[in-house]
Amino acid sequence: MEGPAMILAGPGSGKTMVITHRIRHLIDSGVRPDNILVITFTRAAAMQMRSRFLSLTGGEDPRVTFGTFHAVFFQILRNAYHYTYDSILREDERFRILAGLGESLRLDTDDMKSWVSDISAEISQVKTEKIPLDYYYSSNCPEEDFRRLYRGYEEQKQRMRKIDFDDMCCYTADLFHARKDILSSWQNHYRYILIDEFQDINSLQYEIVRELAEPQRNLFIVGDDDQSIYRFRGSKPEIMLNFPKDYPDAKVITLEENYRSTASIVDASLAVIEENRSRFRKDLHSVSEKGDPVKVLECRDPATEYLYLVSAIRKSITAGVKPGDIAILTRTNLQARGPAEKLMEFSIPVSVRDSMPNLYDHFTAQDFLAYLRMSRGERSVSDFLRICNRPNRYISRESVEASSRRIEGRAVVSFPALMSYYRDKPWMCDRIRKMEDDLTRLSSMKMYAALNYIRMGIGYDAFLKEYAEKRKLNLEELTDTENELQEAAKPFEQPKQWEAYIEDYRKKMEELRRESSGDGEKNQESVTLSTFHSAKGLEFYEVFLLDVNEGTIPYKKASLPAEIEEERRLFYVGMTRAEKKLHILYVKERYNKKLEPSRFLDALRDGDEGS
Repeated sequence: MEGPAMILAGPGSGKTMVITHRIRHLIDSGVRPDNILVITFTRAAAMQMRSRFLSLTGGEDPRVTFGTFHAVFFQILRNAYHYTYDSILREDERFRILAGLGESLRLDTDDMKSWVSDISAEISQVKTEKIPLDYYYSSNCPEEDFRRLYRGYEEQKQRMRKIDFDDMCCYTADLFHARKDILSSWQNHYRYILIDEFQDINSLQYEIVRELAEPQRNLFIVGDDDQSIYRFRGSKPEIMLNFPKDYPDAKVITLEENYRSTASIVDASLAVIEENRSRFRKDLHSVSEKGDPVKVLECRDPATEYLYLVSAIRKSITAGVKPGDIAILTRTNLQARGPAEKLMEFSIPVSVRDSMPNLYDHFTAQDFLAYLRMSRGERSVSDFLRICNRPNRYISRESVEASSRRIEGRAVVSFPALMSYYRDKPWMCDRIRKMEDDLTRLSSMKMYAALNYIRMGIGYDAFLKEYAEKRKLNLEELTDTENELQEAAKPFEQPKQWEAYIEDYRKKMEELRRESSGDGEKNQESVTLSTFHSAKGLEFYEVFLLDVNEGTIPYKKASLPAEIEEERRLFYVGMTRAEKKLHILYVKERYNKKLEPSRFLDALRDGDEGS
């Protein structure tokens, strides 16, 4: 009843039931319902928790507060400062501000949506971790440009009299520090605080909650340090690991029985996670039967991997497993394209949980397509401007505009006119002539060879290296995108065939997006395709983990011990989504490069291996 408590809840151990039953016990023991605060990390989780509690109490609503951190903090700020919901900065407004600032600073970016997302995450990190702006080094743009972006964003937001989600945390912390009377009022109001998924908390949220829980210290936290996978959002497993130090009198209870997965899956996942050093030890065990062994399968290449996937899923569906009870999990959303395409090809219904970037929207794809259109005689000014300096030929926009004319309402560029424009600069004429010769060569090549010539013969790869260095982009990721495009183009001989396929693919992806949009609940009619991150909290009869290779999981950017441990926790989350069947697949090669299986599979060496 009284004092701090930490519940270490392993996967499938019934943590939601623990929380709802504790609330009922508190009320049955005389605690006023409006003195109880239950905090979750998502609105959907808060609604689900409330629904489960109402089911437990026969539908009676006893005025217990269920909410996210942001909802609770906004309630506190609304009382103090009279904010309304119109005061909250919308996502589209945030995008407009940052995109506009990026353009005003002439920060050249080919994927504005992705760039804004990355900059938003960095701004959030600076604010919530209270990092001095002058000591923060951006990974997405030059330092001084980031400081201008940050200050410009804050200024515009203030002019609009708006606050964002990070402000809700920062302003609440500032309010409690400045106004102890307001803090005391809320401390008296929420005398019992329960927090779900505590491993996902960040330092600022923890600081506020600790203040709110005083002086009663009735802080009841439920979570699993082994499932802490949001370091990029500021959450750190160290916060949960240090909870017994912050509260030496805390009661620690471990839920060690897994009601979800078979013993084979629990034992295999435990063998993996026990390789981590920074964790609470748990003797987890399944209450279910031993079940099928975990399958660890080596595939020759992605094509072989996808064929196994299709074969195994069709076999399961034929045996009576519902598509909605099957999940395919990948480390990143970029990896989802291949399996999604293959499932659609074999008419297996699929639902995608994450926003899946269209490979053909990437700027490299658009550059390749522009080169191919130019090679077959098209001369649109927009295509020419896109590629004329990729690699840099020092052709100016003014020269292009001066050398263009309108044909049937479209602006087209003329190579003879461009040569005439630079007639007093023979070195420029040589470059233009070389470009025209390259386009002629491309016109007679099959697709795979054509893309290879653009990359190596024309020098696009050299341009890309300079581009990545200038914009602080990961060159390996850009090269992987090129490789994937080249592999996707392999079956086609002519550019028009590939373009027709791309158009058809876009329509299918749009249809898939519409069918996948919803409240985040599992679609029982479709196989779920998800990242490891988005699958957290879900469970499926059968799970396939794809591309379990070095460089993918653990991700190539992970190098420090803490980063490798987080990657291992992420893999553990993926494994523990499975109830009865778990398939772990890795490939021997991709894009003609040899690949190594993930080091995380070392703990599963006795697994069932095949090809």
